Amino acid sequence: MTTTISAIQQLGQIGLPMPIQTMASQAWDAIIMGAGHNGLTCAAYLARAGQKVLVLEARERIGGACTLEEPWPGYIVSPCAYLTGLLHPQVIRELDLPAHGFEWMPAAAGMFVPFADGSSIQLWDDDERCDAEIDRFAPKDLAGWQAMSALTRRTRDALRPDSEADLWLNPAPTRAEIEDRLHGDEDAYKLLFEWSMADYVEHFLDDERLHIALLGQGVIGTNASPFDPGTASIAFHHSSGRMEGKPGMWGYVKGGTGMVSFILADIARQAGAVVAAGTPVAAILPGQGVELVGGDRISAPVVISNADPRVTLRLLGDQADAVWQAQVEATPIEGCTVKLSVGLNELPNFLARPGVNEVHHTAQINTPLSKQEWRDSYALARQGHIASRLWTELYFQSAQDRSVVPAGKHVMSAFCQYVPYHFADGDWDSRREEVGQIVINSIGRFCSNLPAAIDHVEVMGPPDIEAKVGLTGGHIFQGSCLPAYMWDRRLTCRTPMAGVYLCGAATHPGGSVIAINGRNAAMQVLQDTR
Repeated sequence: MTTTISAIQQLGQIGLPMPIQTMASQAWDAIIMGAGHNGLTCAAYLARAGQKVLVLEARERIGGACTLEEPWPGYIVSPCAYLTGLLHPQVIRELDLPAHGFEWMPAAAGMFVPFADGSSIQLWDDDERCDAEIDRFAPKDLAGWQAMSALTRRTRDALRPDSEADLWLNPAPTRAEIEDRLHGDEDAYKLLFEWSMADYVEHFLDDERLHIALLGQGVIGTNASPFDPGTASIAFHHSSGRMEGKPGMWGYVKGGTGMVSFILADIARQAGAVVAAGTPVAAILPGQGVELVGGDRISAPVVISNADPRVTLRLLGDQADAVWQAQVEATPIEGCTVKLSVGLNELPNFLARPGVNEVHHTAQINTPLSKQEWRDSYALARQGHIASRLWTELYFQSAQDRSVVPAGKHVMSAFCQYVPYHFADGDWDSRREEVGQIVINSIGRFCSNLPAAIDHVEVMGPPDIEAKVGLTGGHIFQGSCLPAYMWDRRLTCRTPMAGVYLCGAATHPGGSVIAINGRNAAMQVLQDTR
């Protein structure tokens, strides 16, 4: 057992384990570039298999987009990833995350949505309670809601059983293999490959409020309109998890989502991997290793990039395969989301369901847009402008976990769309405060105590996300997760360049805090090097 101080204790700021010259003097079996959660997962598996592994992180803090910071005294905040629902059960079991401090708290209250007419709905993750709520809210839609839920269940069961038959395990399936699993289920095929999110909800439901309550689930982190074909697949992707035997449920990690990365770092280091922070790579040398920004070269026959593919391409330079480069460059990677971290002196008091300590504060909360507002918001962002009202998705870690805030305080994560990467007028430095105010107003119209309840605000647009965690375009999934870029059309972990692999969200099965991408890459490396 290593005596290294835990990454948890250091809030991910682990520093250098040895001088760079000492690292450069050694021969490594594999170098992993980037200490995001997938890179650390890959390191843990390779180290446990006996490989000598070095993880190089450019930033001073490990975790990538799945990390923790303390922006204001006493507030522990997840600046990017803020919830967990797709972390793969196989990784949790095989690496025994709970034994290393992982504790997951399901957000069983589901999704709460207030409406402009003063009504609201609580879409519980418990089927019986949710059906009762639908029956109260829109009784004519109960049968449609049940059919919609049944479609999600049977599609998940077909593609993602909790076994080795899970299609998220490498290699990625072809469309034909997916169709074989679906056994002619036409609606399941449309859900995966054809329907827009609007098509999906309108196929099953009639109530306009239910439509607009759900539209945002089809565009999470996706630069597309909910009226664009294929966006229903985004909703399915986010409903396909199986954490702790609770299919489709999301929840909070005790201490904050970045704990996932810190725990994985501890597991990797205990297995013998070396993790070094503050060591940016200047070039990938296929078959040889890497060159650091300072000029030092570190040797290894295998280099595994947890960076996004555009960064990887830049570091390969003229050594990149032309066909691979074309696939990388053809994948859209411009983000459209703004993330707010907000310190509060009390939780928002929603007019539709008053109170500042209610069960809906433990749920996901969406503030909806009308269908026309959805269309206008997307169109404006594409033109470099911003609408006066945005869709927001809100979570309150402190409603379930008091360890992340000072006494009497709360923290809100607000994930919002759409914003432009480039403004037609001004830039993010000149307009960041304005965007933050638009988000607060978009939420505050449903509340009696905003902005009065706000003590602190941090606003991160796509360029801020790019600068902070290195994600090109500020795209949280390292590239589009629409059907044209998923399954066997996503990048493979093995690249055409000798000894160069990918292990991040750009690979199958896609983005979010999943960790199976890192495991898949490790399994491929072990297969290739044996």
